[in-house]
Amino acid sequence: MKIAVVGSGAVGGYYGALLARAGHEVVFLARGAHLDAIRARGLRVSGPLGEWDVLARAESDASAVGPADLVLLAVKTYDNDSALPLLPALCGGSTLVLTLQNGVDSPEAAAAVVGHHRVIAGAAYIATAIAAPGRIEQTGTYRRIRFGEWFEPSPAITARVAALHETFAAADIQSEPAPDGRVPLWEKFIYLAPFAGITGAARQPAGVIRTDVAARAQLIAGFEEVRALARAEGVPVASDVIDTLVDYLDAVPASMRSALLIDLAQGRRIEVEALQGAVVRRALRLGVAVPVMTTLYAVLRAASSRPADPPA
Repeated sequence: MKIAVVGSGAVGGYYGALLARAGHEVVFLARGAHLDAIRARGLRVSGPLGEWDVLARAESDASAVGPADLVLLAVKTYDNDSALPLLPALCGGSTLVLTLQNGVDSPEAAAAVVGHHRVIAGAAYIATAIAAPGRIEQTGTYRRIRFGEWFEPSPAITARVAALHETFAAADIQSEPAPDGRVPLWEKFIYLAPFAGITGAARQPAGVIRTDVAARAQLIAGFEEVRALARAEGVPVASDVIDTLVDYLDAVPASMRSALLIDLAQGRRIEVEALQGAVVRRALRLGVAVPVMTTLYAVLRAASSRPADPPA
């Protein structure tokens, strides 16, 4: 299978490396020093599951890649303005585009460029980072993708979703196909939008948030707000999703920080619009009250803005 990875950073680079190691023709779309390193030395992955290298083609221009069988869209959402226009050049007659971005807006955004029929919605569960150009470090053992049809959900897993599952499983990806791809997307969103929001706003890791009585209560209230929004959207998330997410919160390492918190601490752009902003905009449209998420959005939007000029 020919696979193009749009966004060959910590997430796309990791899954692309697994697929290349399994023998697929993987082309990484990258830029800057990361692109140069992949071209010169390949991509190295290290972590609890071992250290290994893959040699694969890397390009900066999608037109040089041509149509692929599968495209993984894995850039940060704030780079979509430059990433989404790359997709048409990568699509042929039967190309599938699997979105692996945070938030719930990515399938629609990709579909606006390449058509609804091509897009599969996916949610990635992984802890990785670019340790250096051409090097990805995994900090846990999760390497899961939950995915499925989203535009016209099926009562059963479709043939093309089942085929992707077989491809991923053979590459040592923890693959979970679903008949309704909106469900994994939203069940991750119910957790991530509040968790990233409160850890970022408080500048504290999971251990502090879950043991502080007030912070924990507000986080769980945020979960409940986004669950209510999912139901208003008509997405059939699990009835016990909040209990599952609270159990997950209590099991993660105390030192765990959201990617949003890490980016904020390092002065990088944050995905506030794809996470907290998306909650607020959808809630306004549907008339759902989301006071916790509205507050987190306001705080993080201000925190990510350009500092005010000093008084003259």
